[in-house]
Amino acid sequence: MVGDGPAAYDEAISGTHDLLVLDIGLPLLDGFAVLNKLRRAGSALPVIILTARTGVHDTVAGLESGADDYMPKPFRFEELLARIRLRLRSEARAPEPAVVRYGDLVLDPATRRVVAGGRQVDLSAREYSLLETLIRHPGQVLSREQLLSRVWGYDFDPGSNVVDVYIRYLRRKVGAERIETVRGAGYRLRDVTPCDGQC
Repeated sequence: MVGDGPAAYDEAISGTHDLLVLDIGLPLLDGFAVLNKLRRAGSALPVIILTARTGVHDTVAGLESGADDYMPKPFRFEELLARIRLRLRSEARAPEPAVVRYGDLVLDPATRRVVAGGRQVDLSAREYSLLETLIRHPGQVLSREQLLSRVWGYDFDPGSNVVDVYIRYLRRKVGAERIETVRGAGYRLRDVTPCDGQC
C-alpha cells in the first residue's frame, strides 16, 4: 500500500502485482492520471478504481481511462474482495479464440482490432468488450442486465444508463444501423452487408 500517485504508478508498473486497487483522490498525481500513464506505458494490469465520485460522467471517465471496474465509496470490504476475485479469474481465462465475423464486421481478439465495412475502427477497451459480447450472440436480443453482467461483471446497478451511453459510443464508431434497439427488450447486432441480389 502506497500513499501518493507517483508511488502507486511505480508499484503498478513494476510487474510484481496481479491487480491494482486505485484511489482517485491520491496526492501529487490523482488516480485518473496514474491510470492514464499506466495505460500509455502499455500495462494491461487490471485496475479497480475507488472513488467518492458517483456520477455517470465520472464512471464513464474512469472506464474510458482504462479501468476494469469502478467502486464508489463508502463500500463494504467483502464486496471489494468479490470484485478482486472476479477480475483475477477473468485474467486467468483460456486464450482468446480466432477472429470473429458477422457480416462485414470483423473482430480479432488477439490484437483487439476491429474492422467495420472494410475500415479499421479504434475502440476503447470497454467499447470493444461490449461489441464482442454482441457479435458473439449474432441476431440475439441482449437486455441491459445481460450486457451489464457480461461486460461489467454485475458491477453496476441495473438501473444505471452506462450501457446506453456505451451503445451510443459504439454506434458513432461502427455505424448506428448495426445496433438495433428492441423496445422494452434490449439491443441486437444487425448484419448490414449488402445483398448484391443474392438475398
